[in-house]
Amino acid sequence: MPDAQAPRLLCVEVYERKPLSYMTETAAALLAGLARSAVFVPTTTRTREQYGRIHLPGPAPRFAICANGGHLLVDGESDRDWQRVVAARLADECASLAEVRAHLLAAADPAWLLKERVAEDLFAYLVVERSLLPDGWTTELAEWAGTKGWTVSLQGRKIYAVPKPLTKSAAVHELVRRTGAERVLAAGDSLLDADLLLTADHAWRPGHGELADTDWSPPHVTALAERGVEAGEEILRRFTETVTEASATHAGPVRATVPAPGGTEAPVAL
Repeated sequence: MPDAQAPRLLCVEVYERKPLSYMTETAAALLAGLARSAVFVPTTTRTREQYGRIHLPGPAPRFAICANGGHLLVDGESDRDWQRVVAARLADECASLAEVRAHLLAAADPAWLLKERVAEDLFAYLVVERSLLPDGWTTELAEWAGTKGWTVSLQGRKIYAVPKPLTKSAAVHELVRRTGAERVLAAGDSLLDADLLLTADHAWRPGHGELADTDWSPPHVTALAERGVEAGEEILRRFTETVTEASATHAGPVRATVPAPGGTEAPVAL
């Protein structure tokens, strides 16, 4: 939009002494109110360390989901019971991280591979020069990974390889059990958010990201036209309206779960 029409932004993350992630001031006010009226659960593929850089307005969330469901934080600490559940499922249901990581490194070309990282000893990702990535490479990788019980997702410059049992929805189900929530609201924009949105009673996706690019729209997922920080603000507005309606009808606890900001995509999904 023209500079003169741009909204005022609040920085919610600093990385290497530079501001990185933002939300509108209106979104910040909406989030602070939502966190006081619902069980608000930041949900992200970020590691715990990366999530720790985010400083959201409002009261500190009691729960958070990190590492794509690999860690369930309770009052800032990873729940050990959940860690054991995740470790058992990964051991029983998919190939090891070491095997998948070795394949990633063997298949990648140094001409376009910028970095290779392992997150929380749970999954791996590559940072690539997107313009040099060969057509079909990610598809071939996904086909191979599927035979090993893993999934592949391309998000911006990052190619994620994640075990199929490692999902945000599994952690959501555990939190539903613990909190007694009768209604779950969710929002997200990437393929790694799809299972999260499917497990919700109602969900929203913005007009940008992998899900929008593929026109992914299950019946209970509302596709918004807004993009970027405007989408984040609109999602929080929809959350707030739904929570207010539930309170008016004396429904049970509502849980709102959305991806935390992530890198260059950070302004989009609060």
